[in-house]
Amino acid sequence: MEWQGDGLILNTRKHGESSAIIDVLTRDKGRHTGLVRGGRSRTMRPVLQAGNLVNVVWRARLEDHLGAFSVDPHRMIVAGIIDDVHRLAALTTITTLASLLPEREPHPRIYEASLLLIEHLQDDAIWPAVLVKWEMGLLEELGFGLDLSKCAVSGDTTGLSHVSPRTGRAVCAREAEPWQDKLLALPGFVTGASSTPTRAEVAQGLKLTGHFLARHIFEPRGVSAPEQRKRILRWLDLAD
Repeated sequence: MEWQGDGLILNTRKHGESSAIIDVLTRDKGRHTGLVRGGRSRTMRPVLQAGNLVNVVWRARLEDHLGAFSVDPHRMIVAGIIDDVHRLAALTTITTLASLLPEREPHPRIYEASLLLIEHLQDDAIWPAVLVKWEMGLLEELGFGLDLSKCAVSGDTTGLSHVSPRTGRAVCAREAEPWQDKLLALPGFVTGASSTPTRAEVAQGLKLTGHFLARHIFEPRGVSAPEQRKRILRWLDLAD
């Protein structure tokens, strides 16, 4: 068995004296695990850092075997942002969350969204909002997408301002008024009602996705939100 393609390194762990096992997110093969012989060498360690883009060839005798990767660097993303704690935190957040995807199931939308975020990492005015959209996509891909098409109470498709923390359905401003302290804020950029969010609105977006990530993904798996994601939220909350 053999296939090849481009991938995003999600995580790397030691294996034996000189090898490594990596998780790679690919467009067509989804999250895929394999052995990299010599992966702990001085040459390969920088290549196999989570967040780098690589070209891989996977080979195994049978399809359900672990298999082995041959890895060539494509774009060394981490080296370019290593001194920026918040950009690095964004990259670490998506690689950590994508590691929770089921193995060997294609998720091309998540892969393409990851590339989009990487393309905008140098622009602090763009990537935080892209991260919110990325997390919305992750929830949808895992079967927990939010229903933001219309108000759950009135059926209105405009003026949506909040989300029910229980059902994940949108609520318009008029219907939300008596219950605002019990609802989650829905910033306009998430639904396309506005296109230039403030950092405070992006923080609202991350709190929205964070609630449902915790409820549907983190808590059932007995894990907590990535510390780097918490770093981004603290930064956004202090920015305005």
